[in-house]
Amino acid sequence: MTKENVNIGTKAVWAGEKEVLVHGATQVPVVVSVAYNYDDMDEWYEVATGKKKGHIYGRNTNPTVQAFEDKVKILEGAEAATSFSTGMAAISNTLYTFLRPGDRIVSIKDTYGGTNKIFTEFLPQLNIEVALCETGNHEAIEKELEKGCKILYLETPTNPTVKITDIERMARKGKEAGAIVVVDNTFATPINQNPLELGADLVLHSATKFLGGHADALGGVVCGAKELIEPIYHYREINGATLDPWAAYQLLRGMKTLKLRVEQQQKNALAIAQFLEQEELVEAVYYPGLESHINHDIAKKQMKGFGGMLSFAVKGGMDAVRILLPNLQYANRAANLGAVETTYGPARTTSHVECTPEERAAVGIPEGLVRISAGIEDTADLIQDLQQAFAILKEQTVLVGK
Repeated sequence: MTKENVNIGTKAVWAGEKEVLVHGATQVPVVVSVAYNYDDMDEWYEVATGKKKGHIYGRNTNPTVQAFEDKVKILEGAEAATSFSTGMAAISNTLYTFLRPGDRIVSIKDTYGGTNKIFTEFLPQLNIEVALCETGNHEAIEKELEKGCKILYLETPTNPTVKITDIERMARKGKEAGAIVVVDNTFATPINQNPLELGADLVLHSATKFLGGHADALGGVVCGAKELIEPIYHYREINGATLDPWAAYQLLRGMKTLKLRVEQQQKNALAIAQFLEQEELVEAVYYPGLESHINHDIAKKQMKGFGGMLSFAVKGGMDAVRILLPNLQYANRAANLGAVETTYGPARTTSHVECTPEERAAVGIPEGLVRISAGIEDTADLIQDLQQAFAILKEQTVLVGK
């Protein structure tokens, strides 16, 4: 069996670690040294100028961080990778590396709120034109691409409405337009989707989420061809959004169980989505694994599984949410996702807290939309928890009606 033929669950455990193991240790060490000593001045210079492998300063590279980057690189089937202190650092550094005043970027309307803020607030200040299309309207995206652009930026599934974009189709059109095609793969993870195989140039993750999986470490990462990663790394090393080695270790440790976690999370997500679809107090459910989802066929084509994320709108809006969520027993009500614990949160306090109600409405996010990140708990317990919480909501709704 060659390394190329090893399944992704095995790669998640073993990949990228051997080079940095020392003293017979079976786990990657946390190297906290800021600087690295060289007695040979010529060797030091060769490492410093990139002619020889090694490390000189913690803001540039670190052995623990390198192991994390190598593992993600291998899982995504990329030539190179570089990491960041947060997921937003990965997104912003990637965009600012390639965009210049007068350039144009094409994307979709309902990306993560922080990403959307870059598109609507920061890039226009730099005289960079931003064209935001309706998510799922591939024809509209193609028309914007025909006008030319430097970057085509996609997020699929989207946060929090889990809409799907056809990566292969858009990557082909993006490249015809001369664009660098960037895909945020945070929700899908490398277990379920590999954008580079579908034609994307760069794939990035908020590693804080599913890759780490335990809500205890911040990080981001971008993967792709070496010729694209090198300038992103250079931008990051100078601007300083460096991944901390302790966080890199925690992310590495979390990734060893990535496949196991994702399998249970998407099993739970589907069960929750199916329950919510039958619940009379629910107006709409958004999960690409449901046949009723508008982009189900595209998701089925390009994803191996449908992921652990879903969202729903409850009748009564935020008044109902204020009753429902506090009565859940097996749920964190928090602004995070991808953890082993199930997490609920309205979009207005999680993914799009930076946006105004008007901005959220403009991208199709009602104030009462609730995002769910399914955890790894037993499925039956999560469904029973929802049943009892909805029973309380119905009882209080009846009382208010009287």
